[in-house]
Amino acid sequence: MRVALFATCLADRFFPEACSDAVHLLRRLGLEVVVPEGQSCCGQPHANAGLRGEARELACRTARLLADADVQHVVLPSGSCAAFLRTHAPHLGPDDPRLGEVASRTWELSQFLVRVLSAEPPADTLRGVRVAYHHGCHALRELGVREEPVALLRAAGATVGPWEAEAECCGFGGLFSVDFPEVSAAMADRKLDTLPHVDVLTSADPGCLLQLAGRAERRGTPVATRHLATLLLQAWAGVGAAGEALA
Repeated sequence: MRVALFATCLADRFFPEACSDAVHLLRRLGLEVVVPEGQSCCGQPHANAGLRGEARELACRTARLLADADVQHVVLPSGSCAAFLRTHAPHLGPDDPRLGEVASRTWELSQFLVRVLSAEPPADTLRGVRVAYHHGCHALRELGVREEPVALLRAAGATVGPWEAEAECCGFGGLFSVDFPEVSAAMADRKLDTLPHVDVLTSADPGCLLQLAGRAERRGTPVATRHLATLLLQAWAGVGAAGEALA
């Protein structure tokens, strides 16, 4: 199976290791993975700002790039961007059939692993690692991704404990955190105030991790944060101790 990794802006700039880890993980599972050159923004920030024309231009450019890659599926290390390409982008340019065609083959990483590959990591490779999983709004509410990431982590032996605010918004929301910084910070604080004692906080959304890690550092209570792709690669690679998993 040949798939394309669409890195996304935030993952590329702030979590490049997550992009690399996603590629290594997919190749470990026997897939041919390509990373098309010339990737740029999918258009989501522009759409959120009401710049429909600019959003359409970027979305169509992305669809052309991915269509030309000649792949069966497109995988993203970002629930937010995956949701935009899958559920919103096709409505920006109904005259460009590539938007809908690419959308139908676009997946968030854990969603792809479970729903398309039916993959399961080796048991006990993350035994002893206590994890808090943050459900990004777009992955949860637009893609319906809830059980997949947690099931993969638990299958690898990680302890994913209950978290009162696990499905609440972190306050990032792209431009929302810029336009309403006080509200954004309060929403992140609510998440962090209810965070259980864990070894690592993870999510499938780079923006959420950026928000929570940044706010935790600002408060003087930093927490270890890792993108889901990194933990899953460690699970498949056979990393079995909490210290190793956080290295």
